[in-house]
Parts: sequence; structure tokens; C-alpha cells
Amino acid sequence: MDEHGSGALAERIRSWAAAGERYDVEFKSEQRKPLNDHDLIEAVTCLANGSGGVLLVGVEDDGKLTGARPRQGESTDPLRVQAVVANNTQPPVSTVVNVVDVDGVSVLVVEVPDSSQVVGTTKGTYLRRTIGADGRPRCMPFYAHEMLAHQIDYGAVDFASLPARGAAWTDLDPIEFERVRRLVRESGNRADQILADLADLEIARALGVARADDEVTTGALLLFGRADAIRRFIPTHEAAFQVMRGEEVQTNDFFTLPLLRLADEMFNRFRARNDEEELQVGMFRVAIPAYSETAFREALANALTHRDYTRRGAVHVQWTDDQLEISSPGGFPEGIDVSNILVAAPHPRSPLLADAFKRVGLVERTGRGINRMFAEQLRVGRPAPDYGRTTAYQVTAVLPGGPANLAMTRWVLEQEQQGDRPLTVPELQILSDLLRERRATTGELAHLLQRTENETRTQLARMVDRGWVEARGERKGRTWHLSAAVYRALDSSAGYVRVRGFEPLQQEQMVLSYVDAHGQVTRSQVAELCTMSPKQATRLLSRLVNEGKLHRHGERRATYYTRPS
Repeated sequence: MDEHGSGALAERIRSWAAAGERYDVEFKSEQRKPLNDHDLIEAVTCLANGSGGVLLVGVEDDGKLTGARPRQGESTDPLRVQAVVANNTQPPVSTVVNVVDVDGVSVLVVEVPDSSQVVGTTKGTYLRRTIGADGRPRCMPFYAHEMLAHQIDYGAVDFASLPARGAAWTDLDPIEFERVRRLVRESGNRADQILADLADLEIARALGVARADDEVTTGALLLFGRADAIRRFIPTHEAAFQVMRGEEVQTNDFFTLPLLRLADEMFNRFRARNDEEELQVGMFRVAIPAYSETAFREALANALTHRDYTRRGAVHVQWTDDQLEISSPGGFPEGIDVSNILVAAPHPRSPLLADAFKRVGLVERTGRGINRMFAEQLRVGRPAPDYGRTTAYQVTAVLPGGPANLAMTRWVLEQEQQGDRPLTVPELQILSDLLRERRATTGELAHLLQRTENETRTQLARMVDRGWVEARGERKGRTWHLSAAVYRALDSSAGYVRVRGFEPLQQEQMVLSYVDAHGQVTRSQVAELCTMSPKQATRLLSRLVNEGKLHRHGERRATYYTRPS
């Protein structure tokens, strides 16, 4: 490694040490005794079975740099350490090893890649990285069911393709195959119509859940199995529908049913409780439900097909006074999290089950069901789905309820009729956010849309052209708000006045209060304080000087403003 690279790595080591051990950073001390190869290799396998990371030898648990001891005589050969690791792990782990001088001591840095395969030592030891109850990372034994879950998360294995040892064709229910045919016919073009004319075994083969030797798979049991067979062969499968009124439980039904029948049962209970109100849009009356049926269908399908079937726990649908919550065991699939859920490529935990739901017409065939959930919730005048309570062990989707913003719903439906196209998810997100927050910066909207600022500016420019949104300020000080036309359509002209009309008075008061508190102010401070461009700040300050409210001192960059004596 050259001097520049060594210096950059030394700086990263200081940063890692200062931050402390994390899920992807492990410290090992050699102050009392050398770290033997066995412990080194186990630490590497532990990180590889997490998400990869870096092992720092010569750093104490508290982050103090005490140095690593030479591993080969008077020195340490990084290539030999790499060879030791590769020769003693299965499958071999290709690490990158460096010895770096940091503040007068040597630190052995072992960079460990993330592995889609389960990694063990050649002696048969398997460890995994986890976070303990105290919030600190640690290495724990890696059990067989956890290894299976790891491979499923990385797409190496589809749970639905695994053989159900001991299960027979008689454990499958012919009624469930007929249910597939009925769903396909009812779904029309949304479904794969070929399935409607196939025999039972041919349907199973077409959906990929029948093996060549006709051995029953877990996928076949989940889709077509009898309830008693599912309980015997897939004991982790369960679902619950609960209705809460305050602290009182009104409904608490648990099911162990094949997935398509389970979806039917859940939909029927949902429809029975999903009240509607009517809205006049032009010449038509439109029913506005308490919750979007499309959003619920997609959320439920995601919970049933993407849940971790190696983990115990039920899929829960919980209906409370002000929201509908759908939760399922297991976190998001690898590479998906709350920050990219709208833009990440589809990555189902079980592609076979997800494909089955698409082909029978229960969910969106494009794999963009999350986007449909957001669009349908926003279209009926309610907040977007919330995944904020999702953890590494459970995905929780919350559909907010409460009174709908019918004025916004009417306006959206009218725009869709006039434009002959549905509004996109980004358009609906921006409109909803600006209606709620009144104004937002480009960066705030980019975070909301999960897109870059350039993409967001392009989207906003299109909405400005359509007369929906207006800009205020320039460059970094630019903010966005709904146009006067939109506020008029929403019967809220006063809302537009609050956004636009009070700004000059508010900005003036903010500047004067700042001067009263700090004695003086500069143009750049005013621009930052009022989220405006430097030119706008100059005009505001000039007006306050002309009105005798401020006094100017200095020239050019040295200019500052105070209150008159």
C-alpha cells in the first residue's frame, strides 16, 4: 500500500476506534496475549455471516489503540494472513489484510466481504454477528434454521422450493386448485388465464411448486395444503385478524390455512368493516372507503409471501380506531430498507410465492405493489403507509385512518379525469406533503420521494408547468408550496395567503429579533435565517435600512447591520 493509501486507512482506523464496535466493526486486543489463528478465523467467519465488515487487531474494547503483535517472527506478512484465513474457512473467505501504523502503533486490519453463502471454519464452527440485549455487537452460534433464513434472505434458496419430507399428494386439497381457477377467471387480464384450463398437478408445476418427481414442496403445501398438513409440516405458518376498540378486543381470529384461502378470509373480513362515504365528482358519485382495498390487498400479500417462514410468529392484521396495521415475522429482504422501499428493485423473499400471487391476479404483476399502496392511500385523501416501526425481526406496515381530506380527493380525481391518466406516486407525495406542511425545500422533498435532488427538481418543474406548485426563493434558499389555483380548488384561499402573504412580515421580524439578540447581522446570516438567496437578503436588508429599522456599516464583504442608536 502506498503512503497516501496508508494515511487514508490510518484515518479510517482512528474513526472506527472512536466510534466503537458496531455490527460491522470488531476489535481484538493483543495487549495481554497474542490473538491465535483459531480466534482470528472465527472472528472473520462471524463478520462474513453478518454483513461483512472490518476486524481491527490491536484495538481495545474501549477503542484505545494498543497495537498488534508480529505474527511471523519480527513482522506480519498480510498475504500470509490472507492465506491462513482462506485455507481455514469453508467456503474460502477472500479478505484484504493490511498492517497500518497509527499514532506509533501497528494495527492489523482485516477487511471481510459480505457472503451470500453461510461461512464456517474448516473445523465445523459456525458463528454469526448479532446485536445483544445490551445493544453491543457479539458473535453467537449459527444454528441450522438461522442458516436457512440467511440463504433465503440472500436469494440462494427459495423456501417454497424445499421438499416437505413425508408429505404426500393427498395432503393437498383439490378445492384449493379450484380456487386458483376461480381467482384467475375473476381477475381477467390481471391474471395468467392459462392456469384456468390446467389440471391440478399441471397448476402446481406451472407455479413451480411441484418437483419433477412429484415430491410435495413447502410451496405446494402453503398454496394448496390441508390445514392439518400445514400444521404438521410448516408449524411456523399462522395468521391472525384482530379488531380493537380502545383497549377492548372485539375480534381475535387465528388461522392456519393455505395462502389463497387465507387471503380470501382476510379480504372478506376487511370488506365487512371497511365503511365508505360518497363524494360527488362532476356528474358522478364516487365511493371513498375508510381504507384503500388495493393498499390492504398489496400489504397483506407482501406479508404472506415475503414473511420469514423459518421464524416462528404469525402474520397479524390489527384494526384499531385510527389505523390498520399489517405485520409479519422477519425483516425486509436483503438490500431493502425504509429509506429505499419505493425505488429499490423488487426482491421477494420467496419468488415462487410472490409469482403465484401475481399470476392468479391477487397483486400487481409489475412487482411494484408498495408503490400502489402509497398511491391508493394518498388518492383517497389519507396519509401514506408508514413502515417506521419495521425492525430486523418484523416488518410492520401501518395504513393511517381517520377522516379523509375529501377536498383533496375530489381535486385529485378531477385532475386525473382531465389529464386522462392517474397521478403518479411522486406527484401525490409532493401534493400531500405541501398541503400538510405548507412548504418544503428541494432536499426535504427528495428525501420524501427517495430520489436524488436532480430527479426531484425535474418532477417539481413538471408540476409547476401544470400549475400545481410554485417556487419561492432561489438556489439553496428555494422552497416550494401549492399554487393559488390548488388552494382555491381546495376551498382554502386563506391557506395560500398564510404561505405567501405573511412571509415578508415574518422575515422582517426574524431579522430584527436576530439583531436584538446578537447585536448585528450579515447578509449571509439573513439568507440562511430566512432560507432565501443572497440577492433576496440584500433587498430585504436595503428595505429595512430605508425604513430606518437597521443601520449599515462597512463595505462589500465586511458589511454588517445593527439597530440605529
